[in-house]
Amino acid sequence: MNLTFRQLKVFEAVARHLNYTNAAKELHLSQPAVSMQVKQLEEQVSTPLIEKLGKKLYLTEVGLEIQDYACNTLQQLVDLEETIAQMKSMKRGHLKMAVASTANHFVIRLLASFAKVYPRISISLDVTNRSSLLELLEKNECDLVIMGSPPEGHNLQSAPFLENPLVVVSNPHHYLADKKHVSLQELEKEDFVVREQGSGTRSAAKRFFTEHNLKFKTKMNMSNNRAIKHAAEEGLGLAIVSVHTLEIELKAKTLKILNVEGFPIFRNWYVVQREGKRLSPIAKVFNEYILQESDNMMQNFDIPHF
Repeated sequence: MNLTFRQLKVFEAVARHLNYTNAAKELHLSQPAVSMQVKQLEEQVSTPLIEKLGKKLYLTEVGLEIQDYACNTLQQLVDLEETIAQMKSMKRGHLKMAVASTANHFVIRLLASFAKVYPRISISLDVTNRSSLLELLEKNECDLVIMGSPPEGHNLQSAPFLENPLVVVSNPHHYLADKKHVSLQELEKEDFVVREQGSGTRSAAKRFFTEHNLKFKTKMNMSNNRAIKHAAEEGLGLAIVSVHTLEIELKAKTLKILNVEGFPIFRNWYVVQREGKRLSPIAKVFNEYILQESDNMMQNFDIPHF
C-alpha cells in the first residue's frame, strides 16, 4: 500500500462526520474532491471502507480499522509538531555529551547549572578515555565532546574554552612535597604513574620531558584518572594530572602539588563536534553556553594559584 497523509486526513474527517458535505466544509475542499480521496484510498486497500444504507453512511469493518489508525497517526503528527516547537523554544530536548574522564568533575557542574536554566531537557553523559571519545565522534553517537586538544585529520570542529593546567602531585609525605622549588633534574629521578598510551595528559607530559631533554620514568600504566591519583596517594610514584581533577584530594590533603620548575604545563579544554554536524537546538545552546561561561568557570573552582 502507498497511503498518503492527505488520504488519511480526508478519510478521518468523513468517518467522524459520516457525511461527505460536512467533512468537505471542515477541510475547505469540494465534496467531489473528498469523495475522490476516499475512493483512491479504497482502491489502495482493495476493499470498500464506507457503505451507504438508505440515506446514512456506515463504516465497514476495514473502514473502522483504518479510522483507528488514521486517528492515531494524525495525533502523533500533532504531538510531533508540539515536540518540535518545544525543542525550538528550549522547553524540551535531549543533549548527548561525551567527556574525557579528567574533565568529568567540572563538566558535571557545568551541566547542572545549565539544567537549572533548562529544567525539562534530558542529558546523556558518557565519561571515557580519549580514544573512545574519537570513536564516538567518528560514529556520530554524540552531539558534543569535551576533551583535550583534538588530533588533526579527523574532520573535527573544535574551540578552546578553558585552561587546563597540568601539575605534578605526590603523597603529602613524599620527600619532595615540602620543597619550595623542585628542579627538573630532581624530577627526572622519580618514577611516575601514568595514563594509558594515547592519553592527552600522558602525551603532554612526555612531550614536556622530551623538550627539556629529560628521561620520563614510568612505573605503572593505568586506564583512568582516579586510579592514577590513588596510586600517587599510596606512594607508588608521582603523577601528572589536570588541576581540575584535584579539588577533593587537595581539600582532604591526600595529595600535594609539587612546586616544580616549568610547571604547570598549560593546555586547554576543547568543545568538539564533527565537521558539518547539524546540532540540535539544545546542543547549539549548550555549545554557546560553554563558550560564554568560560571566563567565569575558573573562578568557580577551588584551585590553588601558582
